[in-house]
Amino acid sequence: MEFHPIPQPEEISTREKEDATGAYLMMFATVAIGLPLPLINIIAAIVYYFVNRDKGMFVKFHSLQSLYSQLPVSLINSFAVIWAIVNFIKKNLFTSTFWGFVIMAGTITIIYFIFSIIAAVRAHKGRFYYFIFFGKLSYLQVYRKKEKDLSSFVNKPPVL
Repeated sequence: MEFHPIPQPEEISTREKEDATGAYLMMFATVAIGLPLPLINIIAAIVYYFVNRDKGMFVKFHSLQSLYSQLPVSLINSFAVIWAIVNFIKKNLFTSTFWGFVIMAGTITIIYFIFSIIAAVRAHKGRFYYFIFFGKLSYLQVYRKKEKDLSSFVNKPPVL
């Protein structure tokens, strides 16, 4: 498996560094608005990825890593919000299980915020910061060299 060379900080333009940094700021989309709607974070991250994926591999990597890491956090938070709404409608069904889940979701969100801020600062300096699992997945998708599509050629290499 071959990979594209990883750019060094001095090889990355200031614009690319800023765009990569912006990918991690998508997590503040609903926090800035003040709404408890975590799915807006996913929508913002998806839009940011599709708008910026052609601005270079560095930006694409950080946008993709931000998007991937945003998915589980937003889904956990969405479940907590839905559960809270259901509990509110049914009146006082806020059990210890619910509060345990809310505390766990809040802890995960705070940890995610901390790691995203670290990643944003590193991206702004032109450096990589690999999240557990999502960093490797993003790296493989962005920097792995793709084999050329030979289906459009008349003469093809032999099948081995």
